[in-house]
Amino acid sequence: MFQEYAEVIGHNSIASKTHLIRLRCPKIAPLIRPGQFVMIKLPGSNDPLLGRPFALYDTIDDDRGTPFGIEVVYLEVGKMTTRLPLVASGQSVEVWGPLGQPFPIFDSNRHVVFIAGGIGQTPFLSFGKQLLGQKAYGGDSCKKWLDKITMIYGVRSASFLAGVDHFKNTGMELHCATDDGSTGFHGRVTELLQKLPPGDHWYGCGPEPMLHALCKIANEKNAPCHVSLESPMACGLGICFSCVVKVKTESGWDYKRICVDGPVFNSNALVVD
Repeated sequence: MFQEYAEVIGHNSIASKTHLIRLRCPKIAPLIRPGQFVMIKLPGSNDPLLGRPFALYDTIDDDRGTPFGIEVVYLEVGKMTTRLPLVASGQSVEVWGPLGQPFPIFDSNRHVVFIAGGIGQTPFLSFGKQLLGQKAYGGDSCKKWLDKITMIYGVRSASFLAGVDHFKNTGMELHCATDDGSTGFHGRVTELLQKLPPGDHWYGCGPEPMLHALCKIANEKNAPCHVSLESPMACGLGICFSCVVKVKTESGWDYKRICVDGPVFNSNALVVD
């Protein structure tokens, strides 16, 4: 894990209240893998006092293909993320990472399904590129792992769909859902999931109620599924135990820290109420 003062080299809006920020962080970028995250803190400010977690969207490479920066996509939802759009190119933010565990990859899979809700699409651009053999991360060699990715992406309304062209350009099969029916399927991503071919493995990321529903469906259907949990974090290093989730044990259940043991968990290991 490294801590850097990362220069902002790009910052723009890509959907309603949704922004993409590009950060120069040459120590973190070569190490980070899809599914991992970084903590970001506003420059020269203690309000908010703590950093916030952001999933890797993609890395930025130089002309030789060496990663020197990362891209993060975020939604304005709280004090930190409503102030972050004010940070302009040329300024810096405090970043530490890479943190957490990456998405697991399985040789037996030929077709996987991504299920994303809200801002939960963010970890799937780099992961899709990795699985389709389009890009390498974390110092690994580039390898094509599978033939097909279906992505199901749901938001409250069409104006919140972010990065759609980015996902389409990888060759993923994209299906959108909206709560208000303004585009795509009118309903929840978990409803749309059950209308499409199931694939060999599911990967989900999104708000807690969506992930609970997804885990229940996966467990009922005995479908292999991993989910990336969204959770407020204080340190990102496992020190404070502020981000915990219930997991099954032989004697019942116990807590695991999302920031170090996750954020990616097997759905059948989680206690879903």
